[in-house]
Amino acid sequence: MNSDELQLKRASKAALFSLLNLTVLPVIGFIILLLIYQKSSSDSIDHYYSVIGIKTNVFAGIALLLVSGLMILLGGFDSPWTWVYVVSYFTFVHALFILFATWVLVRSWTGEKLKKNILSK
Repeated sequence: MNSDELQLKRASKAALFSLLNLTVLPVIGFIILLLIYQKSSSDSIDHYYSVIGIKTNVFAGIALLLVSGLMILLGGFDSPWTWVYVVSYFTFVHALFILFATWVLVRSWTGEKLKKNILSK
């Protein structure tokens, strides 16, 4: 396996563990994502996708902390509004993080970065 294939494989693993961290393996997925980041060189495609995964998961964690803080400040766990916040967060915000992570995973399979310069055609 040459270097490019190895980088593509690591890039797709980074995107996969980013998605898994958002869904079924919250802490384990993030630790593996950090290990992939640590193994990659700064100018490689696997580094690019591991950085995107880390940023996505950090933003998702911040959003979760904000919603949790709002739940405690605005009524605690006994308030009926708590369920409004929880369901709204998971329906709108967390679903967008999962959708973005899925899109990043599909893009990582191609080995291309997320955005291209439109003017360079």
